[in-house]
Formats: sequence, structure tokens, C-alpha cells
Amino acid sequence: QFFEVPFDSNMNRTKNRPLVRGQISPLLAVCFAASCGVPGIALLTLAVNPLTGALGAFNIFLYTCCYTPLKRMSIANTWVGAVVGAIPPVMGWTAATGSLDAGALLLGGILYSWQFPHFNALSWGLREDYSRGGYCMMSVTHPGLCRRVALRHCLALVGLSAAAPLLDVTTWTFPVISLPLNLYISYLGFRFYRDADRSSSRKLFFCSLWHLPLLLLVMFTCKKSLLEQEDKDLLAESHGRAVEMRLP
Repeated sequence: QFFEVPFDSNMNRTKNRPLVRGQISPLLAVCFAASCGVPGIALLTLAVNPLTGALGAFNIFLYTCCYTPLKRMSIANTWVGAVVGAIPPVMGWTAATGSLDAGALLLGGILYSWQFPHFNALSWGLREDYSRGGYCMMSVTHPGLCRRVALRHCLALVGLSAAAPLLDVTTWTFPVISLPLNLYISYLGFRFYRDADRSSSRKLFFCSLWHLPLLLLVMFTCKKSLLEQEDKDLLAESHGRAVEMRLP
């Protein structure tokens, strides 16, 4: 918001932000951001693990120094912004496990793909606003691509859900139970792609608001239990020892 005051003042959705209205000073805003960001990264690094802290620091850099300026330069900002949104659940995984493995990438992938139908549908109804603010958004400069990308990532959620048991993150119940959720958002994504109007974009956007919590709740209930994981690890370990014993 510190960087975007002149542009936010031209948009209806952002013209009442505190910095735009002069309710707080730019110096106070920067000090507040630093007083949250620096101790936050230190806390993650020292009290959780260095990997999680590094991801947090990288995400702040990616948002402020890459995504924010890109919004006025290229539609690539949406893809960079999706990475920013995908990193927090990855941090949750690394905080719990200390490793950046398949489960972390799967969670990040789900959040990454979900953001395209969510944001592209939202931005469709804000095209005039973004145009006034001088922001380079797909919905303004590439409306056809905006709708196609939203539909592609709705369908990608089906594939990512199917990959969860293959990566040993959930049981096979997850892709089955999540299929109706993913098919419904894909149907709305197709309607948005075909109709290209405010009604279809609004329906897709509001669906995205309840789709993600439900999908993650189903994923949580279908996760592989710790006992299953431990049994599998013990089986693999005993198999390895048996192989070693047979070797001369």
C-alpha cells in the first residue's frame, strides 16, 4: 500500500485505504510493516525452523519487490501473485515436518491453481477499476486468456486431488469425495469461459470462497494416519535389512 498510494486513489475498491485518505503517515506504515515482518521472520527461524523462516522472508520479498511492481508492467503479475499465495501452506508443512517434500508441493500446487479461478473471476467485475488505476491485469488486457486460464486451473484441481494418494499424502477416498467439488467449480469455470459476463464471474468467485475450505477439510479427513506412515517406514526398513542380510 505504501508503494501504490497514487494508483489506489484512482480505484473505487482502494480509495478508502488508510494511506490514501491520509489517516496514517507513510513513515508509520513502513515502521508498522517492519515491526511485523522482521520479528515474524525471526520467530519462524528461531522458534520453528530456518526453512520456514526463509520461506517467510522470501514471500515478503516476492510480494513487495516482484508482484507489486509487476502489477503495472505485465500480466505475469498474476502468476507471481499465485506463487505468493501458494507459499503459506507450504510453510505450514515445513513447520510441522522440517522438510520441503511432496506433501508441501501438493498443498502449494492446490493453493496455486485455486487462485486463478478465484482472482480472475474477481478481477472480471473490476476491469474498469483496474484500468483507471493503470494496473496490467488479464481481465483488462487479455480478457479471453483470463477466462481460459481460470478454466484450466479449475480442471487442474481435479488432477492435483488425484495426485494426493499417489504422493502418499491422503487415502484414495480423497480424490473420490473431492471430485464433485472440483467438477462443480470446473462447471462454473466453463460457464465463465463461455458466457464472459458479470453473472458467471460472480458465481465462480463466490464458489471459490467455499470450495477451498471444503476441499482442505476433506483432504484433512482423508490424510494418511501417522500409524500407517510409521508402519510403512518400518516395513521398508525391515525389507532393507533383509536385503543386507542376504548379501554376502
